[in-house]
Amino acid sequence: MTSRTPWKRMAALLAASTLALTACGQADNLAEDEETTAPVQTAQETETDQPPATEGDGGGEPGEATIRFAWWGSDSRHQMNQQLIDAFEAEHPNITVVPDYTDWGGYWDKLATQTAAGDTPDVMMQEERYLREYADRGILANLNDFDVDTSKIDPSILGSGEFSDGLWGIATGVNVRVMMADPEVFAAAGVEMPDDKTWTWDDYNEIMSQISANTEDGVYGAQDFGIPESVELTVWARQHGQDLWDPSGEIGFDPETMAARWQVTLDLIEAGGAPEVSQGLEINAAGPEQSLVATGRGAISPFWSNQLEAITSAAGHELQLLRYPGESQFERQGLFLKPAMALSMSASSEYPEEAALFLDWMLNSPEAGEIILSDRGLPANLDVRAHIMDQLGEADQQAAQFVEDVSADILDSANTPPRGAGEVNSLLQRINEEVLFGQITPQEGAERFIEEASAITGD
Repeated sequence: MTSRTPWKRMAALLAASTLALTACGQADNLAEDEETTAPVQTAQETETDQPPATEGDGGGEPGEATIRFAWWGSDSRHQMNQQLIDAFEAEHPNITVVPDYTDWGGYWDKLATQTAAGDTPDVMMQEERYLREYADRGILANLNDFDVDTSKIDPSILGSGEFSDGLWGIATGVNVRVMMADPEVFAAAGVEMPDDKTWTWDDYNEIMSQISANTEDGVYGAQDFGIPESVELTVWARQHGQDLWDPSGEIGFDPETMAARWQVTLDLIEAGGAPEVSQGLEINAAGPEQSLVATGRGAISPFWSNQLEAITSAAGHELQLLRYPGESQFERQGLFLKPAMALSMSASSEYPEEAALFLDWMLNSPEAGEIILSDRGLPANLDVRAHIMDQLGEADQQAAQFVEDVSADILDSANTPPRGAGEVNSLLQRINEEVLFGQITPQEGAERFIEEASAITGD
């Protein structure tokens, strides 16, 4: 799924219904440039169509409001969110919250369709790759304009929703990138676990190669497939004093930096420290529970901290979390807190005060925290995080403690991705495979990625 695909699909859909839209007074919302072909309802257009909304003002009974909450997820998340809605409505009987959910695959098409029709949900889940796109289109409300308490939100993650002089989304919870390690494989290889505060990328290649050499066939040091997703490039670039994106949403690193990261993986594969490329591709595509660490076939696999419980369960024994190599090797630390997802509000909500109240309650209420636990990452609200810690499972507590430890060293948030970031991630996957299979050199891959990613995001 790319960030632009839903909008382009909506262009064809809306073209067939122009007369109906015109009759409804919506045709003026058709976007004119190619990059925004789907009709969207901007905040300014909404204000001219109806009077400013105030609490309890919207055509219903005085003091009563109905708002809609949209999210993606599994059945367990749907049930959890219904519990949230029930608890909130019990505290606020004048507000009705209507659930609006689907799976990840259909969420963005559905949200684009609703937005094009001027029917954006009042409160919605957002993801960092799409947040700027929706904000720049005028679809999201600036949360700084509402009574949403951010005083207890982890300051190192709050910035992920701040850009363009506004706050457009607030992280529900945080994850951090980790090297998930199997102590049993290290022990079988006779190799000591590294000091993750000081180890370098050279140490990483040496240790992983040694583990492969000291264990039976089919067991490897690392599950390393280069740069299959943007987070690997983000950490590496930040370690080198750069970033995947600069604050304005343009490419924030040079091609030499990217090429050097690919060379780390190519050297590791050549030394036997990671599976051959074709095998690595299969392992990478199989999912976390079939990873090297989860199946006892490797010492280290890179994942997000909130995946520890599932992978520990698959492995059948305790795993250990390590910082990425190179955190003290170059110009600065590269790790950052990633928003698991964000909560945003519609700029065209008929009941903005009620929507803000619900959003605030989900972020800041201990009762909400007890229902959500770590489903949306370790809670971004520090008080709620402390409140629910004892209620987490053993692996989740281990992950939470790791996040706490790493947070003390994290310097800042990664910059917010620009419009088109989802499509850029797909581009990265394609070029990554071409580099690892030797079809192009790392330098050629880096230069091509920067050129094509810049074209996608409109730099």
